[in-house]
Amino acid sequence: QVQLVESGGGLVQAGGSLTLSCSVSGFTNGAMGWFRQAPGKERGFVAAMHWNIGSTMYADSVKGRFTISRDNAKNTLVLQMNNLKPEDTAVYYCAASSRGLSQFSIGYAYWGQGTQVTVSS
Repeated sequence: QVQLVESGGGLVQAGGSLTLSCSVSGFTNGAMGWFRQAPGKERGFVAAMHWNIGSTMYADSVKGRFTISRDNAKNTLVLQMNNLKPEDTAVYYCAASSRGLSQFSIGYAYWGQGTQVTVSS
């Protein structure tokens, strides 16, 4: 049974940083991703990495500001977010897929409960 639990969200001023974590259990191979959903908008892709290979991909809107990584010791997926902007405000979700890297949420079968990130201007 795959279980994903996000943590690390909060309120930050524009230009600040936050680190999101996703505790992973029951998942051994495939892609892990971060998605976000702002009020009134569809859930959108943020970043993904292959759990074992380590290859990564990012949405254009976060390239150069966000970094996705894996903490092997804690079996945790990490999203380091720097230079945050008000438009980054959303609920952030961790997701897992037995398939390869994808920016499409339909490819991810397992989801966490989400964590709120709010960036004030």
